[in-house]
Amino acid sequence: MLTVESTIKWLNLFSEKVEKNKDYLSELDQAIGDGDHGANMARGVAAMNEALSNKSFDSIQDVLKTAAMALLSKIGGASGPLYGSALIAMAKQAGEDRSDLASIIQAGSDGIQKRGKAEPGDKTMVDVWVPVVNALKNNKLSADIIKKAVQDTEPLKAKKGRASYLGDRSIGHIDPGSMSSGYLFETLIEGDTL
Repeated sequence: MLTVESTIKWLNLFSEKVEKNKDYLSELDQAIGDGDHGANMARGVAAMNEALSNKSFDSIQDVLKTAAMALLSKIGGASGPLYGSALIAMAKQAGEDRSDLASIIQAGSDGIQKRGKAEPGDKTMVDVWVPVVNALKNNKLSADIIKKAVQDTEPLKAKKGRASYLGDRSIGHIDPGSMSSGYLFETLIEGDTL
């Protein structure tokens, strides 16, 4: 179950992982995008960290909303609105039931799909969020499931976003948004939030 403290810990761990791997995220993005996913995400999570450390929170909703606004204001491209939409939807769901983590993450996944109009198989972050939701619903989320979901984007042909302009040339590359989403869920486990 998420608490204010565990949610902040989770997002801080995510921030650290993005910062540590920002060059790799940009490398992935250079292959099929505009090469700035790592830099954009690092800028966003730094702003999120600052926002989360500068105030006290009464609810998970407040934590997630604050994180969403920081990411929206600092991440360029599609990732800011997508991550922002996910966290805002998660905040709404957490307000209804903070004990059901699967429903909270499902709301985030739905928020991304609504904003980006992507479906599983389109080679987007949705390809990680959907399997994670399914694993959470069955109490089976593991690092292996997350890694597999990320790796499974490699053989896909991109149908959304900048990578879709490459057509068949997008095949054979891991989707950068899927990788950063993988970090989000790996740190969910690492923070003992499950």
